[in-house]
Parts: sequence; structure tokens; C-alpha cells
Amino acid sequence: MTSMETTMGCCEDLRSSPTTRRAVLRGGASFAAWAYLPKFARAADGRDPRLVLVILRGALDGLATVAPTGDPDYAGLHGAIALSSSGPNAALPLDNFFSLHPAMPEFSRMYREKKAAVIHAVATPYRDRSHFDGQDVLESGFAGPGRVQSGWLNRALEGLPKGERVTSGIAVGPITPLVLRGAAPTVGWAPLALPQASEDTAMRLLDLYSHRDAALGSALKQGLALDKAAQGDDMKPKPGTGGAAAMRLAARGAGRLMAADNGPRIGALAFDGWDTHANEGGPVGRLAQLLGGLDGALAEFETALGPRWRDTVIVVATEFGRTARINGTQGTDHGTATVALLAGGAVNGGRVIADWPGLKPASLHQGRDLAPTTDLRAVMKGVLRDQFGLAEKLLADSVFPESAKVKPMQGLVS
Repeated sequence: MTSMETTMGCCEDLRSSPTTRRAVLRGGASFAAWAYLPKFARAADGRDPRLVLVILRGALDGLATVAPTGDPDYAGLHGAIALSSSGPNAALPLDNFFSLHPAMPEFSRMYREKKAAVIHAVATPYRDRSHFDGQDVLESGFAGPGRVQSGWLNRALEGLPKGERVTSGIAVGPITPLVLRGAAPTVGWAPLALPQASEDTAMRLLDLYSHRDAALGSALKQGLALDKAAQGDDMKPKPGTGGAAAMRLAARGAGRLMAADNGPRIGALAFDGWDTHANEGGPVGRLAQLLGGLDGALAEFETALGPRWRDTVIVVATEFGRTARINGTQGTDHGTATVALLAGGAVNGGRVIADWPGLKPASLHQGRDLAPTTDLRAVMKGVLRDQFGLAEKLLADSVFPESAKVKPMQGLVS
């Protein structure tokens, strides 16, 4: 095993909650942010930090997103969909070992500007292959599934310094992500799809909640006003553009809300449809379309946040990776290690951070997957500590319980 930091430095039964489970396998996007979020005191240098978590539901092929084109075993495993450093399947070079999928030119630009970074061979502690249990682990922050009904990002909110409250945030999306659930001071969640819900639907929801839950009704009313302001005339999805366009539109609306002085400082988006069992494609195809949507979403955040981009970190994560070898339908099955992506003006970027395990048969996890060498919790801890000043003990005991042995990754935030 070699260590490097570069600059070189579904097929699953749909069980309970059928609507929720089916949503995992559809293309789409949703956004959630907090109401009554603490407004962080500005530091002497004027920092006003923001954090966005982007969850890719369905398991991302990390070997296709950031391809180890310098590994001699990669091309044989990924076969016809393998990327290369040159030729018809050429990828965007990151360094002399890793290359980025060509559908992500905006991320490539951010990387060159040292405002984006990659953590490779990363995974949660989960080692089985269920989307739903994997997502529970990713979002709960515990080492195993089914432990709690609260999420690590919500528990991090509870540990932030008290101060002036921002009351303009509201959850938007058909489902409240587990990562955001808990006892933190939110007013409630509105089942409203951004940017696709009609005004008539929104008004009927407002009437319903106003009668059943006055606090939620009030929050929804505030949120609808913000949502209308955030969308504007350019927030109309174009016919035939599919999930990629939904990602960009969701990011644009979320970015506009988070750019406001009284807007939320922390938010989360969930992008569905990343389960590429068949016809994944190489430089073009299904995965390329999805990655193009993600790439566009990151660029939309940069534009919408404006001057706030300087103090922003976006973390892109998924429940697990996919197999190193393609299957008989030119896709990849459920795997283990994958990539996490960081983007934003506050990111200490221009690096692929990897303790690379190699892709020789003896090095693969269970003989089939990229072996995990970095715990995703270390990445999240490093960002939370450096972006918001959360103490290591709080991160180990409350945010990611029973994780004292997992140390925060150093130097992710500049």
C-alpha cells in the first residue's frame, strides 16, 4: 500500500416506507435548511462560514468519478467504461496518477484554483451493501444502522455557539433527510419540492399546516416567501432536461437563500438516482449526465453565493462505492470505498488526498471493491472543526458518537 497526497500529498427489496424507498432510486433533488439557525459571530477577518452537505443517493462509482489512471490494474477492471489519460476516453488530469471525469469541467477549474479537493478510498464504517442501511450510517453518524433517529449534522448544530438567530431558513423537499433530524431548534419541515411544487399545491399545504401546527404553518409561510424570492423567472425547469437540470436548479435556489445576511448558514441537498447497475457509460452516458448535473450544481452555488462563496465549504458524499470490476451489463454493483468531494472558497484545495490501497486482486476488499483507507467521519470532523470551531471531544462524543479513535482530518479548510 502506498500513501499519497496528490498535488500527490438495485436491486434491493423496497421495505418499509415505500414512498421514501422508491424516491432513493428516482432521479431528483431536494434541499433542506434550518429555521432558527444560530448566526455566527463574524471573526476579525470577516468570515461568516457556510456549510452545504450534498448527499448522492444510490452509491457513486468513485473509480469513474476520479479515475486512478496511473494504477496499472484500473483499465482491466473497468473495461470499456474505463477512463484514460488520453484517447477517446480521456479524462481531465488532476495530477500524474488521478484523473477527473470529463463531465466535471467546473470542478476541474475549482481544483486548479485550489478551491476543490478529492478524498479517495473513503467510506463510512458500514461494510454491507444495502442502500438504506448505508444511508442510515452516512446520515446518522453512528457506526451501524438503525441506532438513532437523529443526524450528525443536526447534532453538530446543537453544539454551535449560541447567539443571534437567523429565522429565514426552512426545509424544502419531499423527505426530511435523517442527517438533519433531531432535537435541534427547528420549527418543522415542509414537504415542498424545490423548484417543482406549484403555487396551488403550496397554498393547500400552508392551509393544512396552519390548522394542524401553528408553528409549522408560520415557518412554511416564511419559507414560501423566501422560496419565491429565491427562484425568480430563471427557476423554471426546461422540458426534457431531467435530473441534471433539477440538481442545478435546486443548488441555485439554495445558494440564493444561503447568500442572504439572514439566510441559513448550513444546508443539505439530496440528489437521487446514482445506482448505476447497468449502462453506466464512460466519458458519455448515464453517469456522465449525473456528474454533469452535480458539476453544474457546484457552479450554481458559486454564482448564487457571490461574496459568501469565500467562506463556504461544500461536501459531496454517498453511502458507499461500487465494484472495481464492471458487470455483464456495463455497469457496476454495490461496493465499498469511493470518493468524497470538497468545493468552496474556504477549501484548502488542489489536492487528491489518498492512502491508495491499489487495485490488485489481493488488495481489493472482499476481492471485488476498492478497499477503504480513510473514514468519512474523519473528513466531516475536519470540516466541522475548522469551519465552525467545534471541539474534538464534542465531535467524538455527540456528533459522531463512539468515534474517538477517528481523528479529524487536518487542513481541509484554509
